[in-house]
Amino acid sequence: MTVDDTGSGTGVHPVPDGGPERDADAEPEENPLALRLEQLILGAERRYTPFQAARSAGVSMELASRFWRAMGFADIGQAKALTEADVLALRRLAGLVEAGLLSEAMAVQVARSTGQTTARLAEWQIDSFLEGLTEPPEPGMTRTEVTYPLVELLLPELEEFLVYVWRRQLAAATGRVVQAGDDEEMVDRRLAVGFADLVGFTRLTRRLEEEELGELVEAFETTAADLVAAHGGRLIKTLGDEVLYAADDAGIAAEIALRLIETMAHDETMPELRVGIAFGTVTTRMGDVFGTTVNLASRLTSIAPRDAVLVDGAFAEELIRTTEAPASEAEAAEAAAAAEKEGEEPPSYRFALQPMWQRPVRGLGVIEPWLLNRRDGSP
Repeated sequence: MTVDDTGSGTGVHPVPDGGPERDADAEPEENPLALRLEQLILGAERRYTPFQAARSAGVSMELASRFWRAMGFADIGQAKALTEADVLALRRLAGLVEAGLLSEAMAVQVARSTGQTTARLAEWQIDSFLEGLTEPPEPGMTRTEVTYPLVELLLPELEEFLVYVWRRQLAAATGRVVQAGDDEEMVDRRLAVGFADLVGFTRLTRRLEEEELGELVEAFETTAADLVAAHGGRLIKTLGDEVLYAADDAGIAAEIALRLIETMAHDETMPELRVGIAFGTVTTRMGDVFGTTVNLASRLTSIAPRDAVLVDGAFAEELIRTTEAPASEAEAAEAAAAAEKEGEEPPSYRFALQPMWQRPVRGLGVIEPWLLNRRDGSP
């Protein structure tokens, strides 16, 4: 970003990134309802140009621009479009840097992660929620006539619910970090990572109408998200026909994978599913996961049979180590016989592992996948 000789520079305005940049000298025509809605949602009138907002917040125009762009807002020159809330947000972020609680780079990352997450949430609420609710309740009423009072009623409730969910998620994430063995494990952790992929999705996109395809994807993502959460995993992201999840415990990841297969198999509207899971060191950034373990899980998914779960050797070893699965059926039989001889309860294994043929995997060398199933009699 550049600053001209007057010190005004190029500013930004909180509208979704990718919108056209506006000439600062132009007088754009604004929809009166859009302005009223903006003021209602933001709780303040437009008072500042970007330069004025940065100056009022006590930060440089360059840093203000970095923060706003990180949040996903497009440049608008020097139009008077910012509010007191924008000034306060800048002041808070800059204050965290000045106090030494965050580095400048980390503050920008906080702005980016928050902006990306809330942008997706806002788009979803408008596309899937508000559009349906703003259907005219009475003949002759337009949608625009309904929107303002509806937003006025919903805004405080949605805001409080958002803060509640965020606090709950923050508490859960903090708990996981505190339980990490050491400082390095807080960033590079050993996790089970699973991909679940709908088989033949590309063909479905050519056969189904757009609305049908959207309903199928939503049903898949909803079912997957519910199962992952219910069994103690974490949904990392959804990619239409694919979901990525993680779990601290291999047994949890295995249970989620098999539940996904079983649930989808009982739904005639759903295509077949395949799942790949790998266990190992994973780097976490901005809620996402990266590394060789993630790549391996993705490759295992691509070679998994339909309605089946493939896992890597490290994952199989972890299930065996935690006595969730026997190393072989022969070992399970020996352990049962020994327990019976001693008058003890035989080991109770939840899962069964079947070694598959070794095969080369692009970029990862030769691997030996294992087929994961439930043990006979397990729930």
